[in-house]
Amino acid sequence: MTDLAEISEQKFDDGLYCAESVLLTIAEALGLEEKILPGVATGFCSGVSRTGGMCGALSGAIMALGLKSGRHTGQDDVSENYLAVQELLTRFEAEFGSTNCTELLDCDISSKKGLEEFEERNLAVNCRRYTGAATRLAAELMKLNEARGKTRG
Repeated sequence: MTDLAEISEQKFDDGLYCAESVLLTIAEALGLEEKILPGVATGFCSGVSRTGGMCGALSGAIMALGLKSGRHTGQDDVSENYLAVQELLTRFEAEFGSTNCTELLDCDISSKKGLEEFEERNLAVNCRRYTGAATRLAAELMKLNEARGKTRG
């Protein structure tokens, strides 16, 4: 069985960005293969469209959690989703020291100079790692890897 983190890292290697890779990988693991999903995540990539905001991989994982525990009506409870997102943020920050793109990369990709530095330092390698980790954490919170092992093992 291929690990979901590896699948999302492969999607990243194939040209999707962080949030797109995480969301699409988790959606596929849930049996959702909507072609619109990468597009929904695009603006969250690169620290929210290169603004220095939240890590895109983490944003993709938050959206992915919503696929399983998000609300469908205004009357639905948010508790399960909010708890999962809070735990995701806690675990990601414990592992990497931040949830912020600029801090994680130690590089501000919101500027031309920062983008050049990103390329020179090959920081996409870090983004790939964050993509895999965010997928792994979301899958753990959803218990997807165990479910895949039981159904495909």
